[in-house]
Amino acid sequence: MRSFIALLSLSAVLFGADGYAVYKKHCMQCHVELISKQETMKIFKTLKAPPMVEVSNRLKENVLITDDDDDVKRRVIIAFIKDYIDNPSLDYSMCHAGAIERFGIMPSQKGELDADEKEAVATWVFDRYEDVTFD
Repeated sequence: MRSFIALLSLSAVLFGADGYAVYKKHCMQCHVELISKQETMKIFKTLKAPPMVEVSNRLKENVLITDDDDDVKRRVIIAFIKDYIDNPSLDYSMCHAGAIERFGIMPSQKGELDADEKEAVATWVFDRYEDVTFD
């Protein structure tokens, strides 16, 4: 499975957009890449949006599918992220109520990213935080 994910990531770099570069260009202004919950609470009032690690974790916790195949869940979450980039909505938000109250709903990025960039950043968001844990 890991070799398959590595192959997909390599393919994105060779043949399409680089997810991390897309994140840095379009998402980093609001979403901190990697921060612990403890550190998040220390700077919570200065954050513009939920940290990306929390976005990824919330999606993985809340997207429920009946298929036990991890790759199916991965593809569903990536598809959700790609759609949410253009069509953010309170109805589909997976943030905690406190995060929605603090940050509101993400503004639509429709027209800001092309299809390759959305695919790349959505894949990066899923894969980047696959094995991230904080003590």
